[in-house]
Amino acid sequence: MAPSAIDERIVDVAPPVKDTLGLPEPAVLRLKKAGVDLSKGYPYRPARPLYLQDVYQIRANEWTHDDAGARADKSKSALFSAATKVTDLTTHIGTEVEGLQLKDLTDQQRDELALLIAERSVVFFRNQDISPQQQLELGKYYGVPEIHPQVPQVPGELGVTVIWPDLQATERSATYRNPGGASRWHSDLVHETQPAGITHLHNDTVPPTGGDTLWASGYAAYEKLSPGFRRIIDGRQAVYRSAHAYLDRDDPSAGPKYVERVHPLVRVHPATGWKALWVNRAMTDRIVGLDREESDVILNYLFHVYETNVDIQVRFKWTPGTSALWDNRITIHNASWDYGGRQPRHGTRVTSLAEKPFFDPAAPTRRQALGVLDESERRELEKVDSPA
Repeated sequence: MAPSAIDERIVDVAPPVKDTLGLPEPAVLRLKKAGVDLSKGYPYRPARPLYLQDVYQIRANEWTHDDAGARADKSKSALFSAATKVTDLTTHIGTEVEGLQLKDLTDQQRDELALLIAERSVVFFRNQDISPQQQLELGKYYGVPEIHPQVPQVPGELGVTVIWPDLQATERSATYRNPGGASRWHSDLVHETQPAGITHLHNDTVPPTGGDTLWASGYAAYEKLSPGFRRIIDGRQAVYRSAHAYLDRDDPSAGPKYVERVHPLVRVHPATGWKALWVNRAMTDRIVGLDREESDVILNYLFHVYETNVDIQVRFKWTPGTSALWDNRITIHNASWDYGGRQPRHGTRVTSLAEKPFFDPAAPTRRQALGVLDESERRELEKVDSPA
């Protein structure tokens, strides 16, 4: 598969680098079992677009997203009855399901899993026998799989991104003080016209110690804010930017620029109908309509609330063959690099793009919808609704 741009309209490209790293043995066995052709090298790298204008044209048109979780049976009986065990890992976020193979789920179970992810933010499945092709097929069920214009992919399977820290370190060195990459709080693909919904990461190779991933709940982060402060940010929009920068064809001497799109700071999930804070320190750049200094004050506070409340986070210890499925609409995540690259880590990821973010002022918080507000929360809401 000769390197080319992911969109045939893009002709101004930089040739991809040729990778020579040796794959970890568990990854080799999994990929060969799946019939992936490794003879022309691994991974496959698309030819990288040079210009910002070309990248803006990728997936520039909107489509109608039919959310699987929104059509699911609320009881999730088909999913839960087939599992041998379902464990909530913390009160607010994270659930592990045992006894199921993701590749064998029925459409009803897939819908119910999407609802479970929408409610619990991230769901884990250990001991999964799943190929990159089956992973991609599940991703297509949940939305439009994102084909990134420049990141490594599984050969022959565009839309299956390779997550291989050793490979990333050949492009940008990682150190104890500056691990870089995914080792920062972020949410995937916020710069898209219709950003990421469910991401499915399958790790076939993990270090024996360390390399955990952390997730935080956007539902709970929003609920940590006072009702009065929520009203300040409700309905506000912010500029969200891409992780990668490109040259402006009309002004290349200006240096690299990011893809930027405007979305709400607070969004509503289409399956649950609950409000969630939707910011991340890596890619939420500024609030529309405010001076930079004003925007920075508010955003830094929101980042702080989201990142530092440990009771709204889950930290997951990977084992080989584990899949994690999370919803980028209601979470941020952070990959720990505490193992320092001393042992291999390799996985494949499929991210399904979903609806254009929207805000509904009438939508409840998660705690309101579940009827679990404590007395102090009810009093605070009453004060905002009926000021003295």
